[in-house]
Amino acid sequence: MESAAARPRPVLAAGTVLPEDAGRAALVARVHDPEAGGPCVAAVRGERVVDLTAVAPTVSDLLERDDAAEVVREADGGRAWRLDDLLGAPAGQGDVPHLLAPVDLQVIKAAGVTFARSLLERVIEERTGGDPAQATRVRERVVRLVGGRLDGIRPGSPEAAKVKELLLAEGLWSQYLEVGIGPDPEVFTKAPVLSAVGTGADIGVLRASVWNNPEPEAVLVVDSRGRVRGATLGNDVNLRDVEGRSALLLSRAKDNNASCAIGPFVRLLDDDFGIDAVRGLDIDLRVEGPDGYVLRGSSSLREISRDVLDLVSATYGAHHQYPDGFALFTGTLFAPTEDRGAPGEGFTHEYGDTVHISSPRLGALVNTVVPSEEAPPWTSGVGALMRSLARRGLL
Repeated sequence: MESAAARPRPVLAAGTVLPEDAGRAALVARVHDPEAGGPCVAAVRGERVVDLTAVAPTVSDLLERDDAAEVVREADGGRAWRLDDLLGAPAGQGDVPHLLAPVDLQVIKAAGVTFARSLLERVIEERTGGDPAQATRVRERVVRLVGGRLDGIRPGSPEAAKVKELLLAEGLWSQYLEVGIGPDPEVFTKAPVLSAVGTGADIGVLRASVWNNPEPEAVLVVDSRGRVRGATLGNDVNLRDVEGRSALLLSRAKDNNASCAIGPFVRLLDDDFGIDAVRGLDIDLRVEGPDGYVLRGSSSLREISRDVLDLVSATYGAHHQYPDGFALFTGTLFAPTEDRGAPGEGFTHEYGDTVHISSPRLGALVNTVVPSEEAPPWTSGVGALMRSLARRGLL
């Protein structure tokens, strides 16, 4: 990666981050407000962002209400901010109001290997031991032997079991294939509560990583009863070399400073945006490098191997509860293979890359890649949030 010394910041405005149908959407934001002394729950109403913290002190509390969408649209609020002002503020700078990730007390979970195409890339990472120089050779063999056998297969089905037998005979069975087509999905804890960054913030990649990429995903926001209450966008940054060395390094590959971005807003489910709309989401990715490099990609939830509600059921149930709800990354179809540097080594980030993840009905999540070691330190956890709310008389 190149030096992180000079990193121009993307210019954000309401028109670039709001959903195309924002006028019909119930949108929830979180705002860091130095005047209030902490984070505020807010409703996005056009280009105004209205403080609802007196109504619901946390997003988790808001989503426990059956009338959450009505509250977001109609409840009297406190102070208001211009969305453009919040987007123009330097994220992470404590003395000016700015947007935060739009979830708070929810546990941040992620489902992995939920698309056949990205499943093959995980197998390739494993077969190369995380060495990008071997990727092209291994990819050709894996695709030749595995590719078509996964088309349209339902995980956990008798057909999937037959494919497993064939792949075992070829010596190609993998832990990634197990969770990709086996009965149980991979669901892991992506990041600690309150550690995610929002739109406009830096997003972190470990200095030690030489093979990595963004993972643009839809994120379900689920309440304590296991009900999907809304959706947003996320970047589940992937260190391919680290995870490729061993799946037991998943936490090192996934959970680092600023390595989880969520936003820009939570769009609540309602009559106009239901779970079927979530199932049909298209997600676009654009990476713009400081050197003029541009990468484009897309992912569609219509091609997911497991239904999104099946992923929720694998996360929440008699086996596991979440008293404050959870945010669930649903996986990605996107796995970039085009070369950026040396031939055959595929894509990897450069410091200063702008990552733009967007979907017409969810808006745009925009972040700038920096070393995790240089990202603004994570300093505001659950204790700080509780003390802030107590000082404001909201607990």
